[in-house]
Formats: sequence, structure tokens, C-alpha cells
Amino acid sequence: MPDTDPSGRPTGAPLRGSPDPSGLRVVFLAHVFPRHEHDVAGGFLLRLAAALRAEGVEVTAVAPAAPGLAAAERLAGVAVRRYRYAPQRAERLAYAGEMHRRAASPTGAVALLGLLGAGTLAARSAGRGADLLHAHWWFPGGVQALAARTGLPLVTTLHGTDVRLARSRPAARAACALVLRRSTVVTAVSGWLAGQAAAIAPGPAGPPPVAPMPVDDHAFHPGGGVRRDELLFVGRLDAQKGADVALRALAELRGPAAALPLRVVGAGPALAGLRRLAGALGVAGRVRWEGQLPQAELADRYRRAVALLVPGRDEGLGLAAVEGQLSAAPVVAAAAGGLLDVVADGRTGWTFPPGQPGALARAVEAVVADPAAAARVAEAGRAAAGARFGTRATARAYAAIYAQAILARRPRQRATSS
Repeated sequence: MPDTDPSGRPTGAPLRGSPDPSGLRVVFLAHVFPRHEHDVAGGFLLRLAAALRAEGVEVTAVAPAAPGLAAAERLAGVAVRRYRYAPQRAERLAYAGEMHRRAASPTGAVALLGLLGAGTLAARSAGRGADLLHAHWWFPGGVQALAARTGLPLVTTLHGTDVRLARSRPAARAACALVLRRSTVVTAVSGWLAGQAAAIAPGPAGPPPVAPMPVDDHAFHPGGGVRRDELLFVGRLDAQKGADVALRALAELRGPAAALPLRVVGAGPALAGLRRLAGALGVAGRVRWEGQLPQAELADRYRRAVALLVPGRDEGLGLAAVEGQLSAAPVVAAAAGGLLDVVADGRTGWTFPPGQPGALARAVEAVVADPAAAARVAEAGRAAAGARFGTRATARAYAAIYAQAILARRPRQRATSS
């Protein structure tokens, strides 16, 4: 029986009917789009855009400029347009995962206004001749789409950080609700996010459909003959991702698991504090710190992991967990947010109560104590992740959603013109 979203629809499946999406021209609006073909930042957007071509959908991506990037180029056959929004030295809001923090400064706030305005004009320009706009994240993409007033159908996809923004302050929640209500179709990358969307902007249809983003099922695979000899954490080093929980769990490990090192892959504002915490816990000598890695190196780290620790709270989905599963790494994840869509405890991985390092340590000890059982669960996780997050399956789902959004918009247009 297929997985279903909170509304009971199969995840990633069309809403109803099967209109033909071939020949559609779609504009992606995103504040992060890969700067090159192997860029990790926004990599899933490029994979989706490239895969949609096989479904007959042509995508143009519109994203902010950044130093060293061309104004117009093609990546993996996808047209990319990048708009200037501030003096070059101030174009620092995008691609670093810190837009909201940087926008809090006076200079950043001015740059954010420029980004909203320039992005709106770029959306309007790119929309000429297009059939549909697809905003990834309600802010800023969804806001830019509404402000552009193109008259095109709008699909808005919630990814996680945008929902956390909406929950952080009343004004953001109201703006998010406006974008969701005015979107032709809203999708979410996990059931948890779909539920959050329904709470922010309740509607008669219930939660929006769940349609995940693709994960690179070619780069992330089990490999062969690789020795699994370390614990692994992959993610941005901030409070939400929970690297501190992983460090505290490392200090509590007993038995054979206590001899394992922890490799931390990622960068972020919490790095210095995490290093101090490792020292205070007496585990500094067992932690291997790495910054962000190219995809090929990251895939190798997954294949070497005895267990992948994913302790984040309110994850929109948890792409690291999916990548780990595709690599047949045993995944131990917090039972929270979108991770519950990815990891089924005892079947495709292991879960623990969020924020409890002792419970994470016990789960890791169980994985280490029975390697054969861990391998069976990891293989089940690999099969499930491949079926649900594969590039072809997700592209087909979004192509159908686009066609349905256009079909849904036509009755409104006829009613307006009559």
C-alpha cells in the first residue's frame, strides 16, 4: 500500500485526473539555486528542473545574483537568470543559509528590500511567455510571485525554513497565509509541513499534497567493500540541526560504540560553540570536523558511517537522512518534523525522542551491537528512499501538479471574463 500524506492522498501523486504536462514552460523562483552543477546549495532544485525536461516541461530558474556568477547561463541544460539587487559587496543574502539573520542588520534589511523588488521584476519578465510560476519557499519566492501580478497559475512549495519563519512572528504568519491562499496549488515536502500549512491557512480541502524534492540516487549509493568505521553528522551547524545533541550522545556511549569517532560535516555559526562543547564533554579527540564537502566526498562519508545521526528539530524533510538511506547507512533520527516521513522506527531506521542525547546514545549502541540487523534495516531504508525520492518519480509528480494547476486556473479565468 503506498505512503499517504495527511489528507490521505498517495505522497507525490497527482491530485486527480491525468492532464498532459508536455510543452509547459515553468519559471522557478528561489532565493537559492546552484551556482554550478555540483553545488550542494539548492542542488535538489537543479535536479528537479533538469529531470522535468524528460516530462516535456521546460524550466527557467530565476534567483538572486552573487559575486562571480553570470547574469544568464545554462546549468545541466536549465536556463538560469540571476538578478542584481544591491551593490555587489552587499549581495550576501543568498546561498549562505543565513538570509534571515543577515537581513536583521540595517544594511541587510535594505538589501532584502532590493531583493524583493528586483526579484519581483525578474519574475514578471521571466513570466512573459511562461505557463506557470513555481515558488520554492513562500518567502521570498511566493511574495515575489504575487507582487509580479503575472496572471499565471502559481505553485508554492514549502521546504521547512519558510514555515519556521512563518511561525516566528505574527506578520510573517499573515504574509505566509496570504501567499498560500492565493496560490493555485500548494505542496509540501513532508507530511509535517503539510500539517503546518493547513494550520497557517486552513482551507476546505485540508492539508496540501506531499510532493518531496528529488535526491541524487546516482551519487548516493551503497558502493562496495567500504568499511564502516565512524559515526556521522551532516548538516548546517546551527541550533535547529542539533549537532550539540550528537556531541552529548557521543559522550554517553558505552560498550563497543564508545570507541567510535564522530565525523561532523557542515559549517555554520555554531561551530566555535560546538568545539568548546566537545572539549567540555571530553570528546574533542574523537570528533573529526569537516566543512561543507563536494557531493562525491559527502557520498563517501555516508558509505563509511556505522550510523548517521540526524538529531534536528522541525526538519522540513531531512535530506541528509534520505541521502544516508540511499547509501545504506543506518539512520538514527529524531522522531520529529519531516523526519517521520523518512524514518520508520525499526523498519527503515531508528528514531529517538528529540533533544534527548541519552536516547540517541542507546539507539546507536543497539545499531553497533547487531550489525546484521542494522544492515537489514539499512537496506530496507535504501529501497524505500529510492522508491519515494528518486529523481524520475518526483519529476513526474510535479509535472502532473503543474498540468493540474493550469487546468484548475481555467475555470477561474472563464468566470472572471464572463
